[in-house]
Amino acid sequence: MFGTDMGGFIGTSGFGLGGTAEGDLPWTYTFWFFQSVFAATAATIVSGGMAERTKFGTYVVVSALVTGLIYPISGHWAWGSLWLGDAGAGWLEGLGFCDFAGSSVVHSVGGWLALAGAMALGPRIGKYSADGKAKAIPGHNIPLAGLGVFILWFGWFGFNAGSTTTADDTIGLIAMNTSLSAGAGVLGAMLISWFRFGKSDISMTMNGALAGLVGITAGCATVSPTGSILIGFASGLLVVLSIEFIDKVLKIDDPVGASSVHGVCGAWGTLACGLFNLDGGLFYGGGFGQLGVQLIGVGAFFVWAFGVGWVVFSILKGFMGLRVEKDEELKGLDIAEHGSESYNGFQLFTTE
Repeated sequence: MFGTDMGGFIGTSGFGLGGTAEGDLPWTYTFWFFQSVFAATAATIVSGGMAERTKFGTYVVVSALVTGLIYPISGHWAWGSLWLGDAGAGWLEGLGFCDFAGSSVVHSVGGWLALAGAMALGPRIGKYSADGKAKAIPGHNIPLAGLGVFILWFGWFGFNAGSTTTADDTIGLIAMNTSLSAGAGVLGAMLISWFRFGKSDISMTMNGALAGLVGITAGCATVSPTGSILIGFASGLLVVLSIEFIDKVLKIDDPVGASSVHGVCGAWGTLACGLFNLDGGLFYGGGFGQLGVQLIGVGAFFVWAFGVGWVVFSILKGFMGLRVEKDEELKGLDIAEHGSESYNGFQLFTTE
C-alpha cells in the first residue's frame, strides 16, 4: 500500500514499510501499527453483512485477502504518498482526491465487500416470507449493542484525530467535528425512524451514530463544525433509507446494515468533501472540480471493492463453501462453528 508507485496504481517497493533507516524504527512501528488497524477495520466490517450463516474458516481466508490484497491496492490510490511522499502517490491523489481518515479508503471498501458477501451468501433462514416480504430478526441484547456504539464513538477519536499522524492543533477541530457529526447522525436517524415507523427505533438510532461517524471521516479535518453537523444529519437520514431499500427492495439480507452504514454513508461522506470543504468545496465557492474528483473516487472504490469481492466470494463459494449447513445455522454458529454456547443452559440445542 505504501510502496513506491507503479503507474499510479500499486505500491511495488518498500513492502512492509521496508527501506527505512534504523533510527526511524520507532516511527516506522507506530505508522505500521496505526495503518494495520485501518486494514483490520475494513475486514471486520465485512463480518456484519455476513453474520449468522458464514463458515468461520472461509471468513478467515476472506480477511486475509482483504487485508493483504484488496484493501492495500485501493488504499494506495488515495494514501500512497503518506509514507514515501510523491514517489508513492496513487492516481486519485494526483487528481486531488480528499479522504482524510478513510470514508472510502476504509469504510466504503468494507461496506461494498459486505454487500457482495451478503449477496453471495443469500438471506438467513426465515428472513423472507414465501411472498418475499422482509421479516425483522431482532438482535438479542440492545444494551450491549448500545455499549458497542459508544465504544466505537470513543474509538473514532483515535481513528480520525490520529490520522493527523502528529500532535498539532488540528486535533481539537477533528475531534469536535467527529462528535458533532455522530450526534447529528443520531438525531437524523431517530427522527426519520420515528416518522416512518411511529416509534424512535433504537437500533436505527444507534446506526445513525455510526453513520454520522463514517460520514465525517473523509472531511473531519477539512470542513467546519456547521458542515460536520449537516453531513452527520444527512448520514442519519440516509442510513435508515438505505437499510430499508437494501432489505425490502433489493432483498439482500445484511443483518447489521454494514453496507448501508459503511458503504453508502462512506460514499456520501466522501462526496460531502466536494460540497463542504472550506478549501475547494462547492458551497464555499470552489465550483464543481472537487466534487467531480470525489465522484470519480467513490465510483472507483465501489467498482474495485464490490467487483473483486464478488469474484473472491464466488471462487470461495465453489472451493470452500461460504455458508454453514441449515441445522448448524438453526443451532447457532457459537455451537456449530466454535463448540461453545454463548449462554450456557439457555440454548435450545446442546453441543452433544
